[in-house]
Amino acid sequence: MRPAAPVKHKRLIRSKDDRIVDFIAYAVGALVVLVTLYPLVFVVSASFSDPARVINGEITLLPKGFTLEGYKRILNYSLIWKGYRNTFLYTLFGTSVNLAVTLPAAYALSRRDFIGRNALTAFFAFTMFFSGGLIPTYLVMKTLRLVNSPLIMVFMGAVSVWNTVIARTFFQGNIPLELQEAAYLDGCSTTQLFLRVVLPLAKPIIAVLALFCAVGHWNSYFNALIYLSNANTYPLQIFLRNILILNQMDAMMMGDPDSMEFLLRMMQLKESMKFGIVVVASVPVLALYPFLQKYFVKGMMVGALKG
Repeated sequence: MRPAAPVKHKRLIRSKDDRIVDFIAYAVGALVVLVTLYPLVFVVSASFSDPARVINGEITLLPKGFTLEGYKRILNYSLIWKGYRNTFLYTLFGTSVNLAVTLPAAYALSRRDFIGRNALTAFFAFTMFFSGGLIPTYLVMKTLRLVNSPLIMVFMGAVSVWNTVIARTFFQGNIPLELQEAAYLDGCSTTQLFLRVVLPLAKPIIAVLALFCAVGHWNSYFNALIYLSNANTYPLQIFLRNILILNQMDAMMMGDPDSMEFLLRMMQLKESMKFGIVVVASVPVLALYPFLQKYFVKGMMVGALKG
């Protein structure tokens, strides 16, 4: 018996109009990538370049006059490391609290048998458009004795209505009711159903919410600016802000303050440090993303239901 001839894949013939559309799509995609990546590349290049060339506008793509002086000044500032420690702790515990509150609330609101879920959802959505304002919020935090306490960075904003709505929508569209009924028939309670069935299937939305919350906590500075007055509890963003805005560079530099050359050099270093601070503050978040990227693709429900 003669073996079957290998199947030859015919090349898809595309019309002229299809090729024009493809060219336009690739061109637009390349333009979007260029517009998105260029500012990032420019910031990194400027942070490694000679401050004088940065001020003169000589940096376009690659570093010129390679130097690490800006990074040395930043990393030699001892409070930077204290800020890193505080921000890491705030991000870790704050994100954990966000997920611990958001996921159960979103799952409860997604249950069809939960009486009053639509009214509660409308009430939560109302708070997205109207709030008490800064002064009433400050008075509430003061009454709870959270002002000037590190706990305020963890519990302030523990509930995000936007994230709750996103998780609720995911549970409604990706956790079939039949799967929940099957778990009940197997003897699962509501708590066991949530912990053993729903959460393992919700890894994509958990990863997305964790990234959103972590980035929010990492970049948070307004709450610390308003509610914290002890430098030992400041997050990283406050220390970086102080370097740029409050002119706390005198303790980081040596020289004659009456010298015009010193003042000029100080201005140049400040410009270089500005870009270095952006890199220092962004690297940890950028390093976190690749570990969560695989969960961004949906499809965790494949094979969950058997015929």
